[in-house]
Amino acid sequence: MEDKALVLEQEEKQYNLLKDAFDRLVANKLAIVGLAIIFLLFFIALFGPYITPYDFLSQDLQARNQAPSWQHWFGTDDLGRDILSRVIYGARTAVIVAFSTTILSLIIGLIMGSIAGYFGGKVDSFISWFIDVTMSIPSLLLVIVINVSLKPRLVNWMDSQFLLTGNEFFRQTIWADFVLVFGSLALIKWPKAARIIRGQVLSIRNKNYVLAARALGVPTPKLVRKYVVPNALGPIIVFVSASLGEAMVFESSFSFLGVGVRPPIPSWGNMISDGLRVWQLYPHILAAPAIVLAVVIIAFSFLGDGLNDALNPRQWK
Repeated sequence: MEDKALVLEQEEKQYNLLKDAFDRLVANKLAIVGLAIIFLLFFIALFGPYITPYDFLSQDLQARNQAPSWQHWFGTDDLGRDILSRVIYGARTAVIVAFSTTILSLIIGLIMGSIAGYFGGKVDSFISWFIDVTMSIPSLLLVIVINVSLKPRLVNWMDSQFLLTGNEFFRQTIWADFVLVFGSLALIKWPKAARIIRGQVLSIRNKNYVLAARALGVPTPKLVRKYVVPNALGPIIVFVSASLGEAMVFESSFSFLGVGVRPPIPSWGNMISDGLRVWQLYPHILAAPAIVLAVVIIAFSFLGDGLNDALNPRQWK
């Protein structure tokens, strides 16, 4: 009975701590500003096709390189495409890549970090060694190798599947770019998640409520899922917030270098790359996607700092 009471007390304490953390987050004005910008980004990404003034592929060669105006708020590019519409569609690309990458890297990191921290010993040593090896590989080199070596094979496989099935889905090789970007970024980011979770699990696994749950006969998978991971939730939430913004920067960087999402699908990275070539003559082509990307990254930074202050006990007064 005493063990069960200890477990119930811990669950109630965890609820109260999360409520207090939410109150502190709401009181942080910069974090709320960042959260509002991020919600706006998600809204634009979700409903982009319904709010864009033009089709992002629509060309008007008579309106090439026009400066911002009432007709084209962000101006037009060298093919006469509306930059505002392309920035809005680029938001969808950024959100899809950021969420997919963060979720995939978090799942891998959660599994590896929980196993390493909970079991310790040789298991921990091996996983920690594997994390160190993965983090030692230059991220840009890894992405380039993956894209150059795997994309032709993936595209050829999709072509063969189209010939066999006649399914139009396999003709859209842009999905090969997305799959490779997701996989590449997840391989870069999961070790950081694993390290965070491992450290939290190491500090939690010998707490009284975990020992009490173990004494009650709670199976190890359930114990880790219900009592260990939830009590490491604070750093995980901060990691997710920071990871979303970081993934957008990575995706834009790789697209800028030509190894990420490629045209005609709009990405802020390839739009910045296009604008950089003509920025002295038409600065609006570069400024629009660059400013939007900067604002979004700052918003994620504000939110991440606010979450860290709210969820980190060392910051409490």
